[in-house]
Amino acid sequence: MKMIRQATNLRHLLRKHVNNRRPVYLSSHPLTSLLCSRRLFKAVNLDRLTPTMPSSMDPKGIVVFTSVGRSQYGFDIFTVNLNQTPITGSTSEHRLTDCISINYNAQFVNEDQSIVFISERSGCPRIYLTRRGLSKPEQLPSVPDSLFHDRPIIKSHHLYFISAHEQPEKPFQSWSALYSTELHGKRKIIRLSPYGVVDYSPAISKSGTFVAIASYGSRPWEGDFHELKTDIVVFPTSDPNNRLVACERGGWPTWSGDSTIFFHRQADDGWWSIFRVQFPENPLEFSEFPVLPLRITPPGLHCFTPAAFNDGKRIAVATRRRGKCYRHIEIFDLERKVFHPVTVLLNPAFHHYNPFVSSNSESLGYHRFRGKSTEGESRVPHLEPVASPIKDLGMLRINGSFPSFSPDGSLLALNPALDENGDIKVVKSDGSERWTLIKGRVAFCNSWSPTEKYVIYSSLGPIFESTKTTVQIARVTFEPSYLNSDLQEIPCDVKILTREDTGNNAFPSCSPDGKSLVFRSGRSGHKNLYILDAVNGEFNDGIRKLTAGPWIDTMPSWSPNGDLIAFSSNMHNPNNVDAFSIYVIKPDGSDLRRIYAAGPKGSSDVDMERINHVCFSPNGEWLVFAANIGGVTAEPVSFPNQFQPYGDLYVMRLDGSGLRRLTCDGYENGTPTWHFGGELDMRRLCLGNDAGVELTGEFDEPLWITSDFN
Repeated sequence: MKMIRQATNLRHLLRKHVNNRRPVYLSSHPLTSLLCSRRLFKAVNLDRLTPTMPSSMDPKGIVVFTSVGRSQYGFDIFTVNLNQTPITGSTSEHRLTDCISINYNAQFVNEDQSIVFISERSGCPRIYLTRRGLSKPEQLPSVPDSLFHDRPIIKSHHLYFISAHEQPEKPFQSWSALYSTELHGKRKIIRLSPYGVVDYSPAISKSGTFVAIASYGSRPWEGDFHELKTDIVVFPTSDPNNRLVACERGGWPTWSGDSTIFFHRQADDGWWSIFRVQFPENPLEFSEFPVLPLRITPPGLHCFTPAAFNDGKRIAVATRRRGKCYRHIEIFDLERKVFHPVTVLLNPAFHHYNPFVSSNSESLGYHRFRGKSTEGESRVPHLEPVASPIKDLGMLRINGSFPSFSPDGSLLALNPALDENGDIKVVKSDGSERWTLIKGRVAFCNSWSPTEKYVIYSSLGPIFESTKTTVQIARVTFEPSYLNSDLQEIPCDVKILTREDTGNNAFPSCSPDGKSLVFRSGRSGHKNLYILDAVNGEFNDGIRKLTAGPWIDTMPSWSPNGDLIAFSSNMHNPNNVDAFSIYVIKPDGSDLRRIYAAGPKGSSDVDMERINHVCFSPNGEWLVFAANIGGVTAEPVSFPNQFQPYGDLYVMRLDGSGLRRLTCDGYENGTPTWHFGGELDMRRLCLGNDAGVELTGEFDEPLWITSDFN
């Protein structure tokens, strides 16, 4: 009865938070400790308390955004027969997936080349199975409302996987946890990670008796992502609460038999390496945990994401060698201490990721860019639908950055790249056609005039540079008749609105009456906000300062009714260049205030906010932005480069209530815009090979992985 009363009190507290549209973070409440009881957590039934608002109160429209690098991945899953590897002088690489969307992180199910894998063909990462004779992959049981699944494994008629659908008690904690379900029978999904614990990258022992996991535990996320501060944790599949830390500091475990685990970590000399821990056949009877690991791979090259062979003599690893640009799969002989190259002899100019090995040790798999001349999808759509957690809010990923809609919503401006290849592209909002403006000049951050259909404001110059670097605000005008011609490069007039000697001027946002721009400038020595005449610029005293101080104010967004300007700033902690939060101010400089997303004013959580790319909803009642509140969803070292892999999109009311997460994946998601103007019918988008640009597989390895060691 006492537990029932406690559950009732906690349920009442949660309903109060939900009804007030506040995030349900209970870390400071005395009842929070009761959540450690699995029985009480079930009694509370948090699933029924998810803050699902009536549809009339939900945000509506379409949010368009970018995911760093993802559009060019083109991943498919391949295998090689190890009886015919390059080691013996011949090989045949076999593609197992169908060139639709991106497919990755596979495991063999049996020796007939059946695999379970992740695919994003349904708009978010979900679990699929393919085998010989299947005309298309079969979607396996998963969490219907989850936007993220990862690292699936099938063992003894059970499916194990990572999902990120249950919001933790506190902000700045990943949502990732381990789940399982039977492949036959009721298919009930069971959480194996204790509530409040974050788990990544599962592995199942040969007999299916034990699970190894890279666990962050219940600690708040500390901002790490180059190497996550995870431990290798072991527990029996029959008793997931009986967890033991097998080794401190390690990720991506893989079993050899039931008593040996290999994993990766960054060694003290800076090289990512593979380590090994060994213990008796029943790890639970071993009392000397955590075990001191043994380094297996030598310094001088990076080794990641190991996959152990069941013969106990070899491991497959992804490597980055000194002076080389590409990640490749190699086999390391544990007895002879030598590497045998595999993929560099097959596809020397492609990256290869996350190897996996068949149980009979005869097949080696991995994922890579599928190549240009393949069947299936060979083009990147200009706009791609993405699963949304909110019924009436559509989500579109663009192939580019900094999207901005024309006043009637029929056109979209974007920047395809943020380097010397950058320019401004204009795309039809159905994704069917695309044109180029001001080719050959670096441009970023577009703002379409709300009152002039063929006027776009942008920043010309390098992005993320110092206050003194010359970056200028430009007014770009083009003739509509060119959109009906055969021209791909449209003539335009470029009018510079800021003086060259004023340094770094960027991130323009146009007022709803089309008369003014708010932008960020470093002309004072600090990056603050200014308001500028949208036609004549600053040359006739058409400029005034909006904010001032020894901090960074950036990425402003003018509200649709013109009464507020939202922006990101670290004015609350000027010495921390990562501590950005949301602020709003009136255009006359009055009523400056901070909007707290991670918790109430005065809480320690709000000091960890890193929020950028703030944008208003069409009705001015909501904000969409990129934030670090959800931590890291997957091991970043297993992905191509993501500058900020903790960056996900959120929506929140202007008063700080109603926080909802929109994206959940291993990518950096950002530069959102909210569709203004007329209706955009997502059912009429041009997808597949009918539109878009060529899929080239051009993306980077993590830039923070370096070989600059002695």
